[in-house]
Amino acid sequence: MIARIWHGMVLREKSDDYHEFLLNIGLMDYKITPGNCGVFLLKREKDEVTHFYTLTFWKDIESIELFAGKDHLKARYYPEDKDFLLEFEAEVTHFDVLESPDHFINQFNSTVKK
Repeated sequence: MIARIWHGMVLREKSDDYHEFLLNIGLMDYKITPGNCGVFLLKREKDEVTHFYTLTFWKDIESIELFAGKDHLKARYYPEDKDFLLEFEAEVTHFDVLESPDHFINQFNSTVKK
């Protein structure tokens, strides 16, 4: 299993609208991509900036490529992101998942078998 982390920053005053956008578009795209095993959306506020992180879990690199394209380390953006994001980080970070809670592994195994 591979974990993929993306980070984006928006002005705090736009954070609710961006959260809604992520729920309706970004997270749905993750969820419908074959090989996606789950997504977490994280938020951290610091001063006037809200940081969003997506933590997604994938069966393999090929699954990530279905979402992100052949350059699987490149961040994927939507046209609407220009209305929210303060900058566009070029790459995401991938990690091999070595350990996870048993209930997460059970969820992963049931998702992959579909």
